[in-house]
Amino acid sequence: MTLRSFTFAALMALLPVAALAQAAAISLGGGAHDASQPVEVSADALEINQEDGSALFTGNVVVVQGAVRLAAEEVRVLYSTGEGGGSGTIDTIRATGGVTLVTATEAAESSEAEYSVASGDIVMTGDVLLTQGANTLAGDRLVVDLEAGSGRMEGRVRTIFQNGQN
Repeated sequence: MTLRSFTFAALMALLPVAALAQAAAISLGGGAHDASQPVEVSADALEINQEDGSALFTGNVVVVQGAVRLAAEEVRVLYSTGEGGGSGTIDTIRATGGVTLVTATEAAESSEAEYSVASGDIVMTGDVLLTQGANTLAGDRLVVDLEAGSGRMEGRVRTIFQNGQN
């Protein structure tokens, strides 16, 4: 076998993997996000900063909004400024320290995450691992649009696709 025919054979062997990769979808939340639902936060401690309109939750933090659950060691909640300078609605949630994000059908882990509540966008960074059923994706950064139910894994992406064969 020549080098050219060996290379062609190797590429042909990889085609089923490429087809699986193209069919794979990152759909965290499945488009069921509802920003109007209340956000519930529980933690071991809470510190309020009146100057910048933020709240810092520390220790075993769990944030729940509808079917989306986020857990981390520390979560900072930033509020939008209402009229007259008062705090308004939750604008952004920033989580650090062993972040886990769970929906009804998927789970993701990372070092840090930022959740923009109004838009439903989540950016997870640092050793991201996404599990969807039997499939897993790993990378440096995961960008998720909960409204659309779509996402994108970036930075040296590694994956394992199960094709249903045992």
